[in-house]
Amino acid sequence: EFLLDVDLWKLFANLEELNKISLSFVESFFEIVKEHVSESGSPTDFISILRKFFQGELCQTHQIYCLNYTSAVFYLENLRQREDFGIYLKWCEQNEQCKRLHLPELLVAPLHRLTRYPLLLNNIWKRSTDETEKGSIWSVKEKVEKSIRDLEGKVKWLDNFQKFRQLHEVIIWPQIWDRDKRFFVPECLKQNLRENSSENLLSSASRLLLHEGRLTLAESTRLLDVYLFLFDDFLLITKIKRNKKKYGGSDTGLIPVCPSLAPELQSLIREGGFCSVLDQPIPLDRLILKNVDPIHITVFSLRNAFLIQHENRYRQCIAIFLLQAQTDTAKKTWMSQIEMAISNYTKQDETKKSTLFCFPAESSEI
Repeated sequence: EFLLDVDLWKLFANLEELNKISLSFVESFFEIVKEHVSESGSPTDFISILRKFFQGELCQTHQIYCLNYTSAVFYLENLRQREDFGIYLKWCEQNEQCKRLHLPELLVAPLHRLTRYPLLLNNIWKRSTDETEKGSIWSVKEKVEKSIRDLEGKVKWLDNFQKFRQLHEVIIWPQIWDRDKRFFVPECLKQNLRENSSENLLSSASRLLLHEGRLTLAESTRLLDVYLFLFDDFLLITKIKRNKKKYGGSDTGLIPVCPSLAPELQSLIREGGFCSVLDQPIPLDRLILKNVDPIHITVFSLRNAFLIQHENRYRQCIAIFLLQAQTDTAKKTWMSQIEMAISNYTKQDETKKSTLFCFPAESSEI
């Protein structure tokens, strides 16, 4: 009767049901094995057991658990920040049945078990002598593998959705008159311009975050801590801001942190920090990447520096960002990641254009 406010479904999902069905499968499976050993059983009974569990209850129950796994880890990270839950969890993990494993390791175990089922079926297939039986087992194995592939796609999509939902909360889009003092808007007109559609950029579930991390931006009078997000279609430069409370006023101790985010960003969120957009997103087809020669390192004290140039649709330079990494390795990683992202984006864009040209609209005069 402790921690009654903890949502058991969010943390464990259908784990109890999964245990019951797994146990039922094991018991039925070994009963059939015993009958085969005593030569009183038939292959039909054996195949029916495999079909019943792998094409029905077992795979379906595993899928429900696996699809909830990302949310469960997300919820656990939130709970572990509570002192009472942390103390209770530590006491629970000392139990001998845990075998020195912690809760995150125990929660992931059913996922690992699901991926072992095709190996089990493959071993059964190898040792089978009846051709009809071998064909049925192979068919079940292929369906289980397809089920796992489909599930992996769903899990990745959910993980990406959780990550972008967190980024949506962490990344703040200032109004244009706050970002650049050149633009003057009277107070009476600000309300009409208040709607900022930029935030919807991160609502697309199909967008991917390729690389992220902290860098230093060299400005004319100062060095600024910035955090870069490299997506598969644009680069976003934000400046790091810290506050005692999360942007919006809620307590930082209660902020759930998505485990798939970079540790550096997780730490920033827990400290109550957020990322304020420094300038408009840079589309990858408008981004020019340039290396800073080693000779400038000693002359201008630019360590591990590289240059990002933003061009408009008329190929005019509208912004330049001189960035410095902590190490030379980090600089090379950033440059290679950006170059690869630009290359992939260009290839995808060319493929789309060629597809359009392959199927031209039919002339009305034909």
